[in-house]
Amino acid sequence: MIHFLKLVNQFKKIMMDRNNHCRRDFIKKGSLATIGGLSFTSVMGQKLVNFEPESHTPELYIFSKALQFLDYKEMSVAAKAIGADGLDLTVRPKGHVLPENVARDLPKATEIMQSYGLKTKLISSSVKNAEDPVNIQLLKVAAKLGYSHYRTGWFKYPKDIAIERDIEAYAIQLKRLAQLNQDIGITGAYQNHSGLYFGAPIWDLKTALKDMNPKFLGCQYDIMHASLEGAKSWELDFQLIQPHINSLVIKDFKWIENNGIWKKQYTSLGEGMINFDAYFEVLKKYKINVPISIHYEYDLGGAEHGKVPTMPKEKILEQMKKDIEFIKKGLSK
Repeated sequence: MIHFLKLVNQFKKIMMDRNNHCRRDFIKKGSLATIGGLSFTSVMGQKLVNFEPESHTPELYIFSKALQFLDYKEMSVAAKAIGADGLDLTVRPKGHVLPENVARDLPKATEIMQSYGLKTKLISSSVKNAEDPVNIQLLKVAAKLGYSHYRTGWFKYPKDIAIERDIEAYAIQLKRLAQLNQDIGITGAYQNHSGLYFGAPIWDLKTALKDMNPKFLGCQYDIMHASLEGAKSWELDFQLIQPHINSLVIKDFKWIENNGIWKKQYTSLGEGMINFDAYFEVLKKYKINVPISIHYEYDLGGAEHGKVPTMPKEKILEQMKKDIEFIKKGLSK
């Protein structure tokens, strides 16, 4: 009898928790509907950072460049088999989907990915001009298919650098892109890329994004490029840009010397210079819970460059799975 009553009480608790969950979900949805056209970054005096700070572990997406030797079906089977949540699909020149063929090929690729249980939220593009009709069509098709995030193209500083002037010019272009994104209903993300690129030192990107809503245009933060530019100051840069982060890129590297010249060499995760313990702690500190795109830039027999590889497919997938498991372990600590 006591055992029976215990089971009844457990059942009641489960039902109560379920009802509370449904109630919270209803309130949450109602609140979002009420927000309507209000600024994403300022609602009831609260600054909203990222999109779902209290939701589950961030979703992991494979940057599809390293799987471009496979067709849509083979790519989807592979991504599912190694434990990815979805694919960050290359929709750009030389990508899985060419921009000029987006109306024909993106629905096809999306349907196949979804048929294998993969989430279709992310695409990587070369979009950076809000007036280009090919770009506009690309974003409209993607948004209609349910893609929520896309990576933009990059701006590169000219040799005759006039930094303040160029930042103002890039900010204007990004604002136009943000407006297009708002009109279409999709989120754009500019990746910080090392070198003479706008966004490499982070503060310039922050300057351009300071008045923009990250729901429409923000930063796709890349810890590898940030560490390459600021080996010990990247945490300060992260603190600066974190309100604008709406997606992440993860990869690793180390410095190597060749004939007196030092250059970066990509590595699998945990085998390079990135302090991932500190990085995962920072993500938790700021409650960053956004889609993560895993980039495979180290030697995969050419697959890392989007080419047909010389390395066996099984070995490539084994390495990819290793990186996914590395991230899952790091996020779960």
